[in-house]
Amino acid sequence: MKTDSSTRRPPFRAEHVGSLLRPAALAAARAKHQRGEITASELLAAEDIAIRDLVKMQEDVGLQSITDGELRRETWHMDFIYQLGGVTQVAEDNIKVQFHNTSGDIEWKPSGLKVTERLHLKRTIFGDDFRFLAGAASRGTPKITIPSPSMMHYRAGRAAIDPTIYPEMSDFWRDLKKVYAEQVEGLGRLGCTYLQLDDTSLAYLNDPTQRERIAKMGGDASKQHLVYIDLINGALANKPANMTVCTHLCRGNYRSSWVASGGYDYVAEALFNELNVDGFFLEYDDERSGGFEPLRFVPKGKFVVLGLVTSKRAALESKDELKRRIDAAAKYLPLDQLCLSPQCGFASTAEGNALTEQDQRAKLQLVVETARDVWG
Repeated sequence: MKTDSSTRRPPFRAEHVGSLLRPAALAAARAKHQRGEITASELLAAEDIAIRDLVKMQEDVGLQSITDGELRRETWHMDFIYQLGGVTQVAEDNIKVQFHNTSGDIEWKPSGLKVTERLHLKRTIFGDDFRFLAGAASRGTPKITIPSPSMMHYRAGRAAIDPTIYPEMSDFWRDLKKVYAEQVEGLGRLGCTYLQLDDTSLAYLNDPTQRERIAKMGGDASKQHLVYIDLINGALANKPANMTVCTHLCRGNYRSSWVASGGYDYVAEALFNELNVDGFFLEYDDERSGGFEPLRFVPKGKFVVLGLVTSKRAALESKDELKRRIDAAAKYLPLDQLCLSPQCGFASTAEGNALTEQDQRAKLQLVVETARDVWG
């Protein structure tokens, strides 16, 4: 089963999506800051300590891609989006998101957004975060994660975009591509060689109920994924030659719950062949993700990181079962184009999933050990 384990550049054989559980000391410091008991600089110092500890943990378990665990964020996406010039946070337009889990349903009400000016980039977002991460990592490749540009549109669609600012959607798409291209170039100038675009839209669109939602909002559900593919390609048009870009497709990850279900069949052919990224992090931890058949559309030269280890539950997967599933995927895509990771982050929001830090480490260790067994 083993093949050449050299990974040239990312994605690596053993990977992880990026977000990690917030340590208790950091959660306490953030609560104190919200109550006005400590200053912003004191909170920053607590974040620095926690990130250094998590960088060391990742290095100790043998991971080659190193993230800051998104510890400075409340959510995986909105902390970024609200820093885009022209975007306004609108609390009164909270959108209710229904999440599901094995015990029932829970509701999340994130703040909304409005596009109230022409989009522009005021600075490289998370630039300071990347600098700190790069300085904290003693080995491995620092990876920064940001939301895909499609996340600016998917939740609210046209309704979030002021028609007096953007009478034509073509102008909105053009400006969104431009600001993201500037963001990618800015990260490149800081030395970033590994970027991950986190995207729920392209996974959600495999679910018929989500396509119905798009249609009710006035969108064209049959072509929405093509619009987003074009958008992302525009954002990456001038990426540095030494930068690897992967995208992570997620069906929702909040307190061990999810939103959408369905295999990748609906978007697979266009996604794998037309999206100009180097690799795809795909959820494959349970039956909601469908089968491996869509992997037959992945062309040579692109990689798929199989998210076979769940980040939603503490129970540790069997190494033999993981190997069996990797073998099953290899029937549709050569083993040399496959990698392994958890299916999502452990804490897409500050609340985190229903696991302990010990569970989290065990999951990451399992990924590394299984990858070594499979790829050498």
